Amino acid sequence: MRKWLPLVAICLGTFMLLMDVTIVTVALPEMAGALHTSFAGLQWVMDVYALMLAALLLGAGALGDRSGHRPVYLVGLGVFAAASLACGLATGSGQLIAFRAVQGIGGAAMLATTVALISRLYSGRDLGTAFGVWGAVNGAAAAAGPIVGGLLTQHLDWRWIFFVNLPVSAVAVAMTWRFIGASGGTGRRLDLPGLVTFAAAAGLATYALIRGNEYGWTSGRTLGTFAGAAVALAVFVLVESRGSAPLLDLGLFRRGSFTGVMIGSLLLCGAAFSYLVYESLWLQSVLGLGPVAAGLCFVPLSAVAFVTAALSGRFLEGRIAPGPQIGTGLLLIAAGAGAQAVIGAGSGWGVLLPGLAVTGVGVGLATPTLVSTAVTAVGHQRAGMASGAVNTAQQLGNALGVAVLGVVFHAGLRSALQGPAGLADPSAAESLASGRAGELVGRAAPALRPGVEQAVHAAFATGLRSALLAAAAMGLLGGLAVFALVRRPDPADGGDRGWSDGGEQSWSESGEQSWSESGEQSWSEGGPVGWKA
Repeated sequence: MRKWLPLVAICLGTFMLLMDVTIVTVALPEMAGALHTSFAGLQWVMDVYALMLAALLLGAGALGDRSGHRPVYLVGLGVFAAASLACGLATGSGQLIAFRAVQGIGGAAMLATTVALISRLYSGRDLGTAFGVWGAVNGAAAAAGPIVGGLLTQHLDWRWIFFVNLPVSAVAVAMTWRFIGASGGTGRRLDLPGLVTFAAAAGLATYALIRGNEYGWTSGRTLGTFAGAAVALAVFVLVESRGSAPLLDLGLFRRGSFTGVMIGSLLLCGAAFSYLVYESLWLQSVLGLGPVAAGLCFVPLSAVAFVTAALSGRFLEGRIAPGPQIGTGLLLIAAGAGAQAVIGAGSGWGVLLPGLAVTGVGVGLATPTLVSTAVTAVGHQRAGMASGAVNTAQQLGNALGVAVLGVVFHAGLRSALQGPAGLADPSAAESLASGRAGELVGRAAPALRPGVEQAVHAAFATGLRSALLAAAAMGLLGGLAVFALVRRPDPADGGDRGWSDGGEQSWSESGEQSWSESGEQSWSEGGPVGWKA
């Protein structure tokens, strides 16, 4: 068992940082009341963390290559723990958002080094087992966030969703220091221009999407911010195409399979998880559920995703090509979001459960194979870059998904609030979107309250329906892109892994991989995965 203790240390950090993407979901109404924040503020508490993860993952990975993955992972744990303490002690929304950004910096350092640490620590059959466990942790963490957040918020306080990270971080640091040996870095130069321009492009685009409703979509401020994001992206492309040690080799996008996986990764998180924040607001502020009950409503997503990921790894590995598996998962995610879009003014929490379960099946099918498919598409020499790119796309997809679905949700609210007097005011939509539905109903005259309450239910259902249909469109687009682009790579592509015309996979002496007709899996004693007849 001792050999698995390093994996425990890695998975503790991974689970904690990924759970923190969604753990604030069910605590948002409590935060809104305690910190007097706005709808845009609520979005930023969610978004700034995922955005920092997305913007810094590639740079953190390059820093790990340069300085050693163990020290970068340890520093990330320390920064994450300190920022978690600061988040729990925050007295205003501005402080909380700033400390969540610092949390994202620590999380990026941790997430960017996990694949490299596992690859160094394990080989052969153990390597496959380690990545299977790590993949299951990835799939379950984001979906488990609302459940853990609900338990802590209702029985302790919303601040404990951050304080709970402190003992977990301490255990992870101790285990990493004790059981993961040090290793030297490559001394590779860090691509600071690429890091800065990518972070600027992602941050400006997300800021424009979140603030567009407030500033106006045709205002100079909104259009100028979008223009700034476009310029930063253009500079990033220019820097990466000319740099000698780029964060991301843009030539990888000439491979259709890599491009398809990146599109699928970007849209998966937006389609599967980004609407949970708005469903949580509906469950608590409109239906009156407590944080624990609201969190438990998301159990079908997390439980089914975990079980499906485990079963797919056991029974589908080697028996189905990764493209159809990922594509089918994305289409199921789209179907799950569409199934939840039947929500109406008189719906209860049960209307969400079937769709969440279907979404869980899709997440469990698609998530575990994304990184391995990207690595297969480009070859093991650039495995770190490929895995970092996929993780970046997933976190950026989550950040942009919250922003985009927030725009759609808010527009649906405003369009539906045209009934009883006073609800057509823009402040009514803001109150609903900030989790203050009860306060809005309570301000109405007693004779008008039944009508106002009915209008609130109808408006929230309209906003959620719009957001869920947008999420379904994301999943559908991602699935179609994966089916169209992800192919079994040819050895002539220049990667290290290839596919023969007969569908056989094997490893050459140089590390090439191919398939046998039977698709049975075998392992060498000390090296990469192979397949035998």
